[in-house]
Amino acid sequence: MRFQTNLIHGNRADDKSTGATNVPIYLSNAYARQTAKELADIFSGRNIGHVYTRISNPSVEAFEKRMLAIEGGLSATATASGMSAIYLALMNIVQPGDEIIAASGVFGGTYNLLKNLDHQGINVKFLDVLNQETLDQAITSETKIVFAETIGNPKLDILDLESVGKVCQQKEVILIVDSTVTTPYLIKPIEYGADIVIHSTSKYINGTANAIGGMIIDGGSKKYQNEKYTNFETYHKRFRQFAFTAKLKMELGKDLGATMSPTNATLNLTGVETLQLRMKEHCKNAKKLAEYLSTHSKVDEVHFPGLTSSPYYEMAQKYYGEACGGILTVRFGSKEKAFAFIDHLNIISNLANIGDTKSLVIHPASTICAQNSTKEKEQMGVYEDLVRISVGIEDIEDIIEDVNQSLENI
Repeated sequence: MRFQTNLIHGNRADDKSTGATNVPIYLSNAYARQTAKELADIFSGRNIGHVYTRISNPSVEAFEKRMLAIEGGLSATATASGMSAIYLALMNIVQPGDEIIAASGVFGGTYNLLKNLDHQGINVKFLDVLNQETLDQAITSETKIVFAETIGNPKLDILDLESVGKVCQQKEVILIVDSTVTTPYLIKPIEYGADIVIHSTSKYINGTANAIGGMIIDGGSKKYQNEKYTNFETYHKRFRQFAFTAKLKMELGKDLGATMSPTNATLNLTGVETLQLRMKEHCKNAKKLAEYLSTHSKVDEVHFPGLTSSPYYEMAQKYYGEACGGILTVRFGSKEKAFAFIDHLNIISNLANIGDTKSLVIHPASTICAQNSTKEKEQMGVYEDLVRISVGIEDIEDIIEDVNQSLENI
């Protein structure tokens, strides 16, 4: 099936007994089995089935299968949030003494999660530029993971997935890519060498900001055969290319219990059906707003990878063409002007989220990155005069009019 059809029908299983075409919300903590052996076989892994919603649930499974249909890969695991998806994916692989290399332009919450892994004996190296050359120099025998975002949030730097994927393949290092900002509509990282793809489904996948969730897509890498991944030895022998997911579901995923709720799974499953329609509008509106702001006298700088003035323009064209995502950042010259811009907006909401149908704005330096040092903020592309705008799917004329009247009040 083509992309839009897959969004609606991918891995879809209608309820044969009732004829219902929407997945029910299965609000059941546990699932009865007819015999003791049947339940024992599921717990031991000899058979499959639902036993407890902390481990799996029919509504959640339906969403996992739909995401797998549109993203590609081997298997999918839904989680309680995007941050829990990142944490589970990382900690399913690394052990104390291991090393992670990460792009410094990742989302502030992700940056802090990675930074704090030193408490668990994991060393994280942040690279301001993550490409073939820097990775060749940075990867050591202790490096188990390279972590990056397709488009940095809010740095808006573009990951050269193809070259980074080749380096990670040559060095047999797991490449984890957060594709929250781009979604499968714009790019499918597994096709470029990513081993694991992460989504905060709370954003564009859901679309209407009514359900928190995360998703881990396992590409079925064979890298876990490498002797340096000693913690996968048992799982690789038994589950082959399902080693990552099997270990996740049988160990950390089950033990931590950061499971997506059935209600959120159903809401996300409903949202994903309109992903392509919404992303087209997000991308189109973001580019038009970026072009408008780039000519305004009260704006110092506009950062959007779809502008020819962006240092990432050529890389953006390579992977995304005209559709370069729905986020842009604006610098005003001072924190006071940035605050004044936010305070005078009427349609655009001031809150900590992206990917909503509604246009959203935030001052990252005083909110998401408030606990970071000045140096760390600059690594993430965050400055005191910078505002991030997540452009919604309202009429672009109304968005521009709201932005313009706010600028006039500065």
